[in-house]
Amino acid sequence: MTTTESTEESPTAADSGASATEAFRATRQHADGEVSAERVDAVVRAVLAGVHQAIRDERVTYPEFQAAKQWLMDLGEGGEWPLFLDVFVEHVVEDVAAESQRGTKGSILGPYYLPDQQRLPSVTALPSRPDERGTPLVFAGQVRDVDGNPVPRAELDLWHADEQGYYSGFAPGIPDGNLRGVVVTDGHGRFEVSTIQPAPYQIPTDGPTGKLIEAAGWHPWRPAHLHLIVRAPGYRPITTQLYFEGGKWLDSDIAEATKPELVLHPEPTGDGGLRSEYDFVLERA
Repeated sequence: MTTTESTEESPTAADSGASATEAFRATRQHADGEVSAERVDAVVRAVLAGVHQAIRDERVTYPEFQAAKQWLMDLGEGGEWPLFLDVFVEHVVEDVAAESQRGTKGSILGPYYLPDQQRLPSVTALPSRPDERGTPLVFAGQVRDVDGNPVPRAELDLWHADEQGYYSGFAPGIPDGNLRGVVVTDGHGRFEVSTIQPAPYQIPTDGPTGKLIEAAGWHPWRPAHLHLIVRAPGYRPITTQLYFEGGKWLDSDIAEATKPELVLHPEPTGDGGLRSEYDFVLERA
């Protein structure tokens, strides 16, 4: 299955921020109930205490405080809060959640998820352009429960960047739904997806987040990865990312989201492509 058009321009931070904000608000309609006043009080007090202590420890000056205030205003006006929080904060929230979970290791959702993508059969190809560039990749495996039993008709909500590191829905010139889909496993929980190996990418650097990264002397790169949400009725869904052995930036991910258990080991197929297998384990909800 194919789509048309090709990438002609690099995405801007403003465009990516607007798309990420819209996608986040769309998914919030399925969020859990309100947070209690007690939890708001406890968490906000803890966050403010940490900020206050950092100011004291680093002897923050008024000019630095005013610069930080301006940067926070720019971050909001540029629509980059989803980007900033997903890159610099979400991995710690995920670490805390993982302490009480079993099954496949999780990772961050990131800002580039889009819900309601095309449903695909267990053996399939992700939607792509006729001239989609990149090394062909076959990604296969099985979804099982913690006792080793297959989970039939599980869903793999799969998305990833293209060969240039751009995501459909967040970069101009890429068709909607490109390199995205919801793969439904067969009666034995198995799947096999044909796609291309994504490229590493840098988070948009022309906005306030990029200015912070530059000012701090950091690099803005994420290693190449596949995004997945694996779910089935009666099971806790897993949000994760799978990386590639030997990939650039694997040991210095700006989002600090890599884990050894989530690294794929692709094997050459003999025809210029790669094949990698990975099994997912779900726990009962």
